[in-house]
Order: sequence, then C-alpha cells, then structure tokens
Amino acid sequence: MHVLMVAAENDTLPNAKVGGVADVIRDSPKALAQRGLTVDVVIPDYGFSVLSKEHLGLLYVPFAGYIHEIHAWEINSVDNGVRQLVLSHPYFSQHNGAVYCNDEPGRPFATDATKFALFNAGVCEALLQGIFIRPDVLHLHDWHSACAALLLKFDHRFTAFSQLKTVFTVHNIALQGIRPFKGDDSSLEAWFPSLSYDGHLLCDPRYPHCFNPMRTAINLADKVHLVSPTYALEVLAASSPENGFFGGEGLEKDLQKGAEENKVVGILNGCEYPTHEANSTLQLTDLYEEIESTLFGWIAQKTTLVSSFYIAHQRLIGFQKQKNKGPLITSVGRLTDQKVLLLHQTYQNKYVIDHLCEKLAQHQGNMIILGSGDEKLEQIMTEAMARNCNLLFLKGYGHKVGEDLYELGDLFLMPSSFEPCGISQMLAMRAGQPCLVHGVGGLKDTINHLETGFSFTGNSLETQCEGLIDCFSDTLNLRAHKPKQWQNIVQQARAARFTWSKVAQEYISKLYC
Repeated sequence: MHVLMVAAENDTLPNAKVGGVADVIRDSPKALAQRGLTVDVVIPDYGFSVLSKEHLGLLYVPFAGYIHEIHAWEINSVDNGVRQLVLSHPYFSQHNGAVYCNDEPGRPFATDATKFALFNAGVCEALLQGIFIRPDVLHLHDWHSACAALLLKFDHRFTAFSQLKTVFTVHNIALQGIRPFKGDDSSLEAWFPSLSYDGHLLCDPRYPHCFNPMRTAINLADKVHLVSPTYALEVLAASSPENGFFGGEGLEKDLQKGAEENKVVGILNGCEYPTHEANSTLQLTDLYEEIESTLFGWIAQKTTLVSSFYIAHQRLIGFQKQKNKGPLITSVGRLTDQKVLLLHQTYQNKYVIDHLCEKLAQHQGNMIILGSGDEKLEQIMTEAMARNCNLLFLKGYGHKVGEDLYELGDLFLMPSSFEPCGISQMLAMRAGQPCLVHGVGGLKDTINHLETGFSFTGNSLETQCEGLIDCFSDTLNLRAHKPKQWQNIVQQARAARFTWSKVAQEYISKLYC
C-alpha cells in the first residue's frame, strides 16, 4: 500500500515545526513504513535550499488567473524508507522561513490560505503529471491540505483521481482557515476561477458566504480522523464556551453525519520512546544555567529590556539562592486560551494561577511555565509572576529548557480547556513526571486519575476552576504525606506506552482499509 501525506508541517525537516502536527508527520510515516507501507510526505518548501535534494520536475500550475511555476523536489535523506518531498514557490518562502504568518485584522488566514491553496494545486498537478506516484491513499492533515480534496473532487482536470481514497486528519478543529467564496484576492473563486463546486458542502455554517476548508475536507474525505477517541466524541457536540466546553466549533452537524456513516474515527497519536533507559545526571543547577542562557539570548534580541524577561531573571536568581525543599511544578506549551483559559479565570476574587501558587507555597514548592503566544495572556502571566515569588514565567520557547523541565519536574500541569490529543503529557510521563490534567480529549485518554497521574473535570467554568484548585491541592498533599503511593504513580506514568507502532496498525485497519 502506498500513502501520500500532505501537510503544512514536518519536523523531519529543519524549522518546519510549529505545533504537534509536525511530530505526527515526522513519526507516523516511519511507523507505517516499518509495517511495510510505502509512504511519501510533501510539504511546502519554506526555504530548504541548504538541504541536499533531487529535482523531480517543473510544474505549470493554473492559479489565480496565472500559470505559476512550481518545482518539485525529493530531499536526499535516509529516513526509514519515507520519501520527503517539497514543492518550491516564492509564495511558500516569502516570510523568511516562517511556516505561518499573521494577517491584518479583518482578513484572518488570508496570506496562509492563498499560500496553501497554491501548494495544494501543486500537489494535484504533480499527481496529474506523474511527478508524484499515484498513491492508494491520500492522507491530508488539517485545513492547510483541504484544497487537495476539493480539486480532486470538482476540477474536471483531475477526474482520473476523483475516486482516490482520501483520509482527512483533524488535529485542531478550532482553526478552520475560513475565507470568502469571492470578492477578495484571497478567496476560493480568486484562486480557482473556473472551478464548478457544490457550495452546500463547502460553505461555513455560520457564514454561508465563506468557504470553509476544514468543513470541505470533512465532507469530501472517505474517512475523517480525530487524534484521540474522546476528542472524536467531543466534536460531535456543539461548543459551549461560556460553560467551558469546546466541541465541534460549528462543524458538529457534519461530523455527526460522518459518524452516522461510520467514517469518523478516533485514533490517539503516539510518542517515541528510547530503546534503553539512560541514566540522567541532570541537576536543578543545570536547568537554572540553561534558563539563564536562554533568557540572555532573548534579552539580547531586543534593544530595550522587556519586563517579563527582567522579572524572570530576578526570579531565577531567587530560585538559585533557595534550598530546594518542595516540589517543582512545570508547564510547557503555547500560551493560548486552549491551554491556559482556566489559569486566568477569576475564582473567589483571585486568578486561579494565584490560588495554585498559594497552595504550592504551603509545600515550599516552585512553578516554572515555559511558553509564549497571545500577548494578553503573556502579560497576565508576567503580572502573576510579579505577584508570586514561587512562579517563574519564561516568555518564549527554548528546546533544551523544555527537555530539562520534562526531566526534572515533579508534576506537569496541563489544564487545557480542550486537547485534541496532546504530546506534552506523553513527554512528561515518558520522563517519569506525573501530570495533572483537565479530563478532556487526549488528556482523558492518556491519564488515569490516581494511577498514571491526576485529573479533574467540571461542567462549567466555575466548577472546572474549583476542580483544578482542589485536585492541585490534593495532589500536593498526596506527594507530601503518601510517598509510596506517589512513587507508584511516578513509576506507572513512566511505564505507560502510546506507541506509533500501535497507531500505524490502527491507521491501516481503520483509515486505509
């Protein structure tokens, strides 16, 4: 069986990772190849000129009223039999290698939607011209690849591929890539002016004059894959953000119809595990030195000293002077409402993060949060750091700092309001760090309360906040007063396995069959 995966990210290639989808595109093809499948992966060329690659051909792609020249390449690498392909065009590399870009207010996704629409047209053209080998299964990932399904279904030039088996993986349904049908340079009819299509299948349920790539792929694909069994159920219900529930985000009716047709499948993502246990000699002092080095690097990039960096460095000095008595709580991830909505909710006249720091102070513990994202949330966390002497917030991302936090933390905090799958909790568990999570999506499917970690739930924002604070307090007390039970949970967390080999087998039997 031959599978062609189409995506926006791929951590096999340098600087082509933003989120967890890049890990999936890196790891799942290798696991499939190990089971005897032929797997090709294609992403846009964001600026891979330094890589050794073989030119496969020149594509002439009709797009937005012009014929665009796109070059197809195969990266020369030995990657367990997986062919790494890229398509080159100035649109793809115009932002200095950035995978995504932010548009001005009022035109969300405009630049990226045009870029990925052209990329998808290039993929289809490569199939038509035989530059890409025709696969048995076309596996598309998130809205960035949705136009491939659209073109193969409705463009008469690709009639020979209209019955090609197509799988669509939803990694995050909150991001749908919505653009107008017409009336904008970044719109469906501007990209493909001669395309005949069924607007009822493509339009956004909330904005009927808009094209919704995510909905399009859900409706046109033969199978729709959600990245955990629980998330596959959650998206069948309408979101209720005022009650702290995030489900189908407007696409629940399409997913309900797909579920009735047995085409919606929930398969949990995997994690790679070392073949042998390494004896780590990492110490807390090593972590602090790495944090200081990383902070200095961030500070040097600015001509003025940013308050969050200054406070963080002062807090780090305080941590370095302490005698470490209590637990180290860690958190690594993007600062978005998906991840930290509950932390900045007001509960009993204080932010939840302040309640957690107070509970932690009773155990003489510290908390380190690594991540950046929404500027408003960054400021909230900076101000929380200023109020709480046991909180260190690092506004940015440093790979080595993140690895050290997984290795040295006592408890990993991941109170996501929704989590399609999650990789951070798997990485923490792999390192022997139990996690405290909100029991939703992939977090529910990976953490068993009081067995491999700790979880809370709630049917409203208030009860979720209460559940988080109470669970956090109970967890700290368990660690302090029941060391044997705590060590058993640590060992079970370390022993848990979510292997890509198992995932690959489920892909074959549930998606590709």
